[in-house]
Amino acid sequence: MSFFERPILNSPYFVPEQHWELDADGRPTDTVVSRRRKSELISAMPKPKSVKGGHQGEMELSSAGLEGQDVAYNVTEFVNEMRSQVDAWRALPNPNDWQVTPVTQRLLQHWRAIQRDETQAIRPFFCQLEAVETAIWMTEVAPKMGERGKRVRKRLETANAEANPDLFRVAMKLATGAGKTTVMAMLIAWQTLNAVRSPNSKTYSRGFLIVTPGITIRDRLRVLLPNDAESYYQRLNLVPGDLMQDMQRAKIVLTNYHAFKKRERVQLAKGTRSALKGHGEEISTEETEGQMLQRVMPELMGLGRINVINDEAHHCYRERPGGIVAKLTGDEKKEADENAEAARLWISGIEAAKKKLGVHTVYDLSATPFFLSGSGWIEGTLFPWVISDFSLMDAIECGIVKLPRVPVADNLPGQPEPLYRKLWDAIGKKMPKKTRGAKPDPQSLPIPLKTAIDALYGHYEKTYKLWEAEGVDIPPVFIVVCNNTTNSELLRDYMAGYEREDANGVIETVKGKCELFSNFSTDGDRLPRPRTVLIDSATLEAGGDVDKSFRDAHAEEIEAFRREQAERGGNQDLTDADILREVMNTVGKKGRLGEQVRCVVSVSMLTEGWDANNVTHILGLRAFGTQLICEQVIGRALRRLSYDADPETGLFRTEYADIMGIDGLNFSAQPRIAPPQQPRDVVNVRAVSPDRDHLEITFPRVIGYVADLPSDRLDVDFSGMERYVLTTEKTSAAEVTMQGIVGESEKLTLEYLRTTRQSTIAYHVAKHMVFEKLRDAHQKPRMHLIPAAKRIVNQWLSEGHLHCTGGTVPAQLLYREIADEVCDLIFGALIDKPGGDSVLRAVLDPYNPTGSTLGVNFNTTKATRYQPRSDKSHLNWIITDSDWEDKLAARIEDHPAVLSYAKNHNLGLDVPYLMEGESRVYRPDFLIRLDAPEPTTLIIEVKGYRGPDAMLKAETMRAKWIPAVNRLSTYGKWGFAELRDINDFGPALDEAIEKMLGTVPA
Repeated sequence: MSFFERPILNSPYFVPEQHWELDADGRPTDTVVSRRRKSELISAMPKPKSVKGGHQGEMELSSAGLEGQDVAYNVTEFVNEMRSQVDAWRALPNPNDWQVTPVTQRLLQHWRAIQRDETQAIRPFFCQLEAVETAIWMTEVAPKMGERGKRVRKRLETANAEANPDLFRVAMKLATGAGKTTVMAMLIAWQTLNAVRSPNSKTYSRGFLIVTPGITIRDRLRVLLPNDAESYYQRLNLVPGDLMQDMQRAKIVLTNYHAFKKRERVQLAKGTRSALKGHGEEISTEETEGQMLQRVMPELMGLGRINVINDEAHHCYRERPGGIVAKLTGDEKKEADENAEAARLWISGIEAAKKKLGVHTVYDLSATPFFLSGSGWIEGTLFPWVISDFSLMDAIECGIVKLPRVPVADNLPGQPEPLYRKLWDAIGKKMPKKTRGAKPDPQSLPIPLKTAIDALYGHYEKTYKLWEAEGVDIPPVFIVVCNNTTNSELLRDYMAGYEREDANGVIETVKGKCELFSNFSTDGDRLPRPRTVLIDSATLEAGGDVDKSFRDAHAEEIEAFRREQAERGGNQDLTDADILREVMNTVGKKGRLGEQVRCVVSVSMLTEGWDANNVTHILGLRAFGTQLICEQVIGRALRRLSYDADPETGLFRTEYADIMGIDGLNFSAQPRIAPPQQPRDVVNVRAVSPDRDHLEITFPRVIGYVADLPSDRLDVDFSGMERYVLTTEKTSAAEVTMQGIVGESEKLTLEYLRTTRQSTIAYHVAKHMVFEKLRDAHQKPRMHLIPAAKRIVNQWLSEGHLHCTGGTVPAQLLYREIADEVCDLIFGALIDKPGGDSVLRAVLDPYNPTGSTLGVNFNTTKATRYQPRSDKSHLNWIITDSDWEDKLAARIEDHPAVLSYAKNHNLGLDVPYLMEGESRVYRPDFLIRLDAPEPTTLIIEVKGYRGPDAMLKAETMRAKWIPAVNRLSTYGKWGFAELRDINDFGPALDEAIEKMLGTVPA
């Protein structure tokens, strides 16, 4: 199975050596846990009880609040219960049992389909869909479960009561690199499309306030706007094409929380303010809440209740009255005060929106949804309103992020643990101090720190040379995380070089310790493009300018980047903060200012949302007192460079991030440099309009079939139907060898089922057909049709259309899922009279009945693509899955009867069919418009290997889709052909086209 469909521990993301036991504090030990043991732990989890129409489980909920560190209800236990409930609900095969709206059902089917679609360049991870499914289950399914469901809502309301009394918040914990932006897009699509289709519903809203901790994330989240050029809804195919028009009705405001700060409406000098005040009350020139909201979110006014999405939501909380006050000093106290001030401003803005506009639900997304220091809660306490949890350990096990490696041993005697794991503890008090009028000397850094830099830089150099040899045109990045500006400047100067003035006033250049990071040439001249940059992200993310001392200290670097910006033809009126923000946000991005940056020295903490994926090394030079801070910093290095699976294993290649000075995660791994993955080109596939609009191909969007029975007489035409092959892939093992410790073995088979009479099999299959296939909902079954249906099934069996292999037997047709498939095939062959037309008529999508090549517009990194002739295709690229399809595309172009053609990749031609009782969609390969008096289209499927469902797909096309569409008479004539000879498509293609132009099957 695909790793996009399976739970974490069973997926091909799984890397066997990446498993660790956890200690009492939740930290991994060096003990490896086997995959089997993990499976046993998962299987031992409590399973939900099953009830008719769905699965419901007992959920122990508490109405108590949080009591210090002793949480009155177990958040992890609640999350596991939610996961168990959602797993049971997800496993329901019949969409009618999902208890969701038709729009939600359509989205769930679409998302699960693209998870299985290997032609899609980027597919949702299991953890992304699980988070969204949990939100959907909580909103749509739980309320229909009676008291059990109500207790879910009550549990979350209780969890919010103490921390967020005016808001209903639900949190989704997703590790860095797991794709929170995709989850946001799916949540927005689900809410918006339901709100548009059900405008009077109080459950959904098409208004969204998305709040971020800074400008970086705010700008990056523009992909959540439906009309953005890089919109995730189209780029990742998260919304079916026919629903994109409804998505445009979403109203989305992106803002950083700093915008909630009330501004001065009138700027008054201090003296003027005093004169106007006189002896009266203080003059108020500050915005009101309403004015602030009108400034920040005018688009949401008048929409009614909205939804709020908090990105990096651990910054948003209400301080706990009379809570725990930690005894902090120095930088830690300063950081705690800043956390508290930011959280107060953030949540106050949302509370203001709740009072003036109305807020339905606040969706919190964070890799670390924990209370921070200064909150009044125990630092690192998990938000009690978390409903889904995909932790950093899960992400590492699955391979969707890099594997962090930390020191586990060294040759320093007498130490209980490696020195470089808690580097700050050893050197913090030895760091040079700033004195009045003089900067500390970078060369006076403690020796252990210099040694650590040498060790980590040496490995970086090897990685850099390997990337260079492999032709990767961006460098790996080395990050240093410092506690304050003084130390960050020291590290930057020590590693990258600096200028100093001697006693005689002569400026000399001091060479940096790390040659690849040096900002100076060997001659001592400053390089035109800095390799090492120092970033104070907290200042930049607030939207303010850099302070004078910082600007003066880094004037040369800022000016160098400004010159480069001018040479690139960019905006030259940018402020210093804009320049540095552009550098920070574009590290590792080709053609941008930060493209060739090799080392980033960060003050305090690099901003969340920093999405550089070429970070390979981190050096921590500050206190990392909690798991939260460790995960946040380590997360900056964990975004993968490549998401291409190894063709030999089907797994992601292991990528590593080597980390020193950050305790909190303990991994054992042999030191080796991960082979770099060459970034792939991104191409835009689109219709060339209006130049090639004469080559447009339109098609019906079929969502189902209905039977028009003009009489109660049933006849069938099995001519040309393929045999139905019953295999062990469909029915499971048919022969089992049983072996004890001693004694003889015994083989179990299905031989006894061979005694079932054919007439008995035919009767039960016929009954299933009449009850399930030949009646509409709420209609009584037409019992008098059973004899005719039995005759037809007997005919199908007698004519040899069933072929049993691998020990399977005909009696297994009585399995409901197998009977569904057989009835579906026979149903497609029903005709209204001998030699007459099919009884089937296509049901078209009521909102978008017609698809077209004109609507194709998507980006892809897929390397296998073919550029069609401009006179033969409406599209600029044909995205192929193999070289067979390249050859076929060339052959199609050369055929004189072909007017135009297109590949059905993100085109939207979906053919509904049934497999094992589950509704699925099939996407054939090519559409060919032929030169004929009336519109004539041939659908081509290329099959080098026929899987177990290939016959069902082909028979659905021949017996259902083609005749049902042709019966509509509004889309011209349609035909279908399957090409199986991958060595020479020519004869089969010619034959199919000639047949199509002669007589089209009815």
